[in-house]
Amino acid sequence: MAKKKSRPLDNEDDGGAEEEEPDFSDPEDFVDDITDEAELLGDLLRQKPKETDGVESVIIVDGVPCVGAERLEKLKNVVRKIFKDFGTLINEFYPTGEDGKTKGYIFLEFKDRSSADEAVRQRNNYKLDKQHTFQCNLFTDFDKYDNIPEEFVPPPAQPYKDLGNMHYYLLDDNCFDQYSIILDGGTTTAIYLNAVPEPVEIAKRERWTETYVRWSPRGTYLATFHGKGIALWGGEEFRQVSKFSHPGVQFIDFSPCEKYIVTFSPVVDQRAEEPQSIIIWDVRSGLKKRAFNAERPPVWPVFKWSSDDKYFARVVEDALSVYETPSFGLLDKKSIKVPGIKEFGWSPTDNILAYWIAEDKDVPAKVSLVSIPSREEIRTKNLFNVADCKMVWQKCGDYLCVKVARYAKAKRERNDIKYSGIYYNFEIFHMREKGIPVDSLEIKENIQAFAWEPVNNKFGIITGEPPSVNVLFFQVNKGQAPSELKRLEKRPCNNLFWSPQGQFVVLAGLRNMSGALEFVDTKDFQIMMSTEHFMATDIEWDPTGRYVASCVSWWGHKVDNAYWLWSFQGKCLKRHSVEKFCQLLWRPRPPSLLQSTDIKEIRKNMKKYAASFEVQDKMRFSKASREIIEKRQKQMSVFTEYRKKMIEQFESEKEQRLRLRGGECQDTDTLTSNENDFEEEIVEFLIKKEVIPVDD
Repeated sequence: MAKKKSRPLDNEDDGGAEEEEPDFSDPEDFVDDITDEAELLGDLLRQKPKETDGVESVIIVDGVPCVGAERLEKLKNVVRKIFKDFGTLINEFYPTGEDGKTKGYIFLEFKDRSSADEAVRQRNNYKLDKQHTFQCNLFTDFDKYDNIPEEFVPPPAQPYKDLGNMHYYLLDDNCFDQYSIILDGGTTTAIYLNAVPEPVEIAKRERWTETYVRWSPRGTYLATFHGKGIALWGGEEFRQVSKFSHPGVQFIDFSPCEKYIVTFSPVVDQRAEEPQSIIIWDVRSGLKKRAFNAERPPVWPVFKWSSDDKYFARVVEDALSVYETPSFGLLDKKSIKVPGIKEFGWSPTDNILAYWIAEDKDVPAKVSLVSIPSREEIRTKNLFNVADCKMVWQKCGDYLCVKVARYAKAKRERNDIKYSGIYYNFEIFHMREKGIPVDSLEIKENIQAFAWEPVNNKFGIITGEPPSVNVLFFQVNKGQAPSELKRLEKRPCNNLFWSPQGQFVVLAGLRNMSGALEFVDTKDFQIMMSTEHFMATDIEWDPTGRYVASCVSWWGHKVDNAYWLWSFQGKCLKRHSVEKFCQLLWRPRPPSLLQSTDIKEIRKNMKKYAASFEVQDKMRFSKASREIIEKRQKQMSVFTEYRKKMIEQFESEKEQRLRLRGGECQDTDTLTSNENDFEEEIVEFLIKKEVIPVDD
């Protein structure tokens, strides 16, 4: 039987010593790069008590009524009701004097610091009654304010950072607009100037964004998305203007005047003490103004802004919370109680909120208009047999359309309600007229799309199902119901896109309707052009209404990715086929500084201006033609020179070729050198047979 031979260990002496125990201790220079907080006990250590936990979640409320023991319990119930929205009260203390009455201030302890902060923010200066107004402060603030130094030390002045002219693009002599595109499947972003006759590339960068880009509402900034947050770019060279750290951010929203930006990250830990899902930032300073937790499931956008950036609002349970800037606190320290609220929207020009309430048993649905900040209800409209509502404001704020889906029968099944016999009503609110009158328009067919003319009183509707799809245009009239202007029957479209300047509209059959396009002039409803961009996924008007882009995005269709540029009349100007093209966005323009009287004067003298514009266009095209001719001539001269050089080389090598072939009798340089080696063959075949009758 074979025996296993053991190998001697290196640390054995002469075979008699015993094997040493292994040493598991770390060497002296070892650094542990795994932290308990990050990887091992993160969830548990997040709940680890801290030294400041005993006071950071405590607030002091001053201005509380002084009551005796017989009314103390009633006071406690009132205070609990006022502060119940900010979490559970762990402790409450009501100091009393020698006479048994409370001293007018109380201590409240919440479960965490964030709840205490929110309570102070929303309940400070809360008016309990005519004689009592709450003054709320964090307990830790007393130490902070008690340690203020006697002498004021001003903060160091920060150096001024010159960002250049952020609105340089508005100074273009030819008023050409810019647009951004994403290509190569999202890895490359480029900015172009829509010049004539060819677009000019302004900037192009690899990995400029990780997902997509977005322009700010007035075109000042370009926002790019990154794993750690958002970056804003601007100026002539598109330098980085600012950045906002928000890991996992997926959505953003600018306020209309570009003062604030809202970022949303759905992947952050909701259990953190401080809200981190939704953050509102100051665009210029880059400072964080306020944070909120997100709903489950999240709905974007969470907040909607007033046209002047003074207010923003969101729907909470049976209430509408309106916040004011720059304090970012609740308007009047309380939400607007609206049981059953479903949706709301701001007027594009005025501080007016519109919202609708779902019907509840015998209580009808209702649409309400509320003025902010007074909270005055300026108009209501009751609606019956309502399944759903959609509110669409006209861009100028002159009209509000409420698309009401009504039902003939409703059947309740468990927690769901099934509707049958659906038909539609359009409730048109005339916002500029006294008393805000409301017109009604009933449509029996299914509604696919609705869109207001941005600067006038017309709107378009797409009704029916393929192949019987109809497009209807209506005009809103003062003192009477909307009148039908035109009906276009059996149109291959599912979307309509108005020019930003009105009058012209594009009817588009996007995605599953093969990309049919119709350009319509709604002044006389002439169809200027019927064409198609096969498998088009998007339509984008430029801000001036002169050009429109049709796109086949790689995100929606994996082949034939391209964008085509059209005139507003439907003439295709350029076809750009781009590998894995993803997105095109026109750079917005800020509101015009011209008054309505100035615009009318310009339109009146349009023929005078048009002549000079035509001359400029001809010069531009002739310049382009001259450049093309010069380029071709240069290429021709290069080719001629090269050909001449090759002929000379060919002639100089003739003797060498003949010598290699065996003499002059083997000269094959010319086509006629070996005529005897060719045979001529004539082949006849029938091309055409024609019968011509001959009269006798």
